[in-house]
Amino acid sequence: MTGRILRIELRRSAAVAIALLMLVTGTVLLLTATQFFAGRWMQLAVTTRTMLMVLLPLALAGGAWLGRRDARNRVGELFASTVRPRWQRVGPTAGALAISVVTAYLLVFLIAAGWVVRTSAYFPANAMVVTAVGVPALVAAAWLGMAAGRAVPRLITAPVLAVVGFVLVGLVPDLVMMADTASTLTRFRPEPSAVLLIPVFSGGVDDFQTVVNRVSLLQMVWLVSLAATGLLLLGAVRRRAIALAVLPAVLGAAVTVPLLPVGGTRGAVAADPVAVELICDNDGPQVCVTRAHAGVLPDVVGPAREALAVMAAKLPNAPVRAVETQQVAYWAQLSPDLSRPRHPVDTLVFDAPTITSTGGADLSDDYFRPFLLRAAWQQECGEGSERGDEPLARMVAAAWLTDQPPTLESWWDRADAERAQRAYQALVSLPQAEQRQRMAAAREAALDCRTDALLALLPEDKP
Repeated sequence: MTGRILRIELRRSAAVAIALLMLVTGTVLLLTATQFFAGRWMQLAVTTRTMLMVLLPLALAGGAWLGRRDARNRVGELFASTVRPRWQRVGPTAGALAISVVTAYLLVFLIAAGWVVRTSAYFPANAMVVTAVGVPALVAAAWLGMAAGRAVPRLITAPVLAVVGFVLVGLVPDLVMMADTASTLTRFRPEPSAVLLIPVFSGGVDDFQTVVNRVSLLQMVWLVSLAATGLLLLGAVRRRAIALAVLPAVLGAAVTVPLLPVGGTRGAVAADPVAVELICDNDGPQVCVTRAHAGVLPDVVGPAREALAVMAAKLPNAPVRAVETQQVAYWAQLSPDLSRPRHPVDTLVFDAPTITSTGGADLSDDYFRPFLLRAAWQQECGEGSERGDEPLARMVAAAWLTDQPPTLESWWDRADAERAQRAYQALVSLPQAEQRQRMAAAREAALDCRTDALLALLPEDKP
């Protein structure tokens, strides 16, 4: 009987319409941002969790709309006069809504997976765990919305819940992060662990990181307890039952909050050693990228070997291989990495190019080749190690390799552009042997995290 009622609810109630709205909204949002996850399973999981910022308020509002159905049809008193317990009557409706919102969420993920499976060479299993956290989150939101719609059966309840839900899951984590950040964008204390009770990732996750399974499982425990509270509230009639219905959520928070890490998203992740494994092309000078970015290897091989050839023609002890950096970006770290390994002299280490919506490398505007040439005078010395004029000095050094005056983009200060031109002219006016000696010394010092020789290329006085 219950199964028959459930099928009727799926066919005739608003549950399917709510799911369709979520499916269309989530799919449109994900497919307009494929460049953030194309070719990377973990980034797809994280982006799907970020989409909960919109899907959770929709589930709340949809649940509220469905919850006020009895009052809207004026059958509340009729059903209350029957001997059948309320939870037996609301169970199939709650089940139909849960099935609908979860199906919509999983379909959004599967549709977006088409932009990953074609170019990905690495499938981390815990990406599925990260995605699965959204299932109890949506069920909890739907059932809490139904309970609110039943308690306050007003037309305005659904839109108000949508707004409140968006503020809670979309803005509160950012407000907490802003409160813990100084005006210089330096965080003076990590976000509290309670921030992770909200299943939406408020901060980015680097391509070389993975969400710790322990955090995902703790979030699931909390969300399942919250869903249980929503279901109990939906079936509760007396005040005592309503008070007891809150108990699972309270216990869930009491258990999980002390076990969750501080630092918000940055505290919930760890470096993924498999993601940074190198995949190489050895048909010529070796060019390697990380497993997480395997889709860009065919695109970067050509520019990387061209850059190596240019360096070999002019620079003493030039690098003979090009390798993508294996370091996690500083903005994704809870604490700065002060023990980064130094890459050898024979290796050119570069950052991955921008990834397109199809998972390949975006090499438009011909920015990548100068980017590679400048990397010859760069070392991974840790956050805050770069001085203000270093990028300008590297542009002068890269211009020397190509025998072309440096061309700065329009957003550079005019005084810096003139300074770079003067530095280049002064450098090329020296004898060839002295030029090569100075540039080799600048590179040797830069690889040792000393930039004095590189900065000496620039004139001290600014126009």
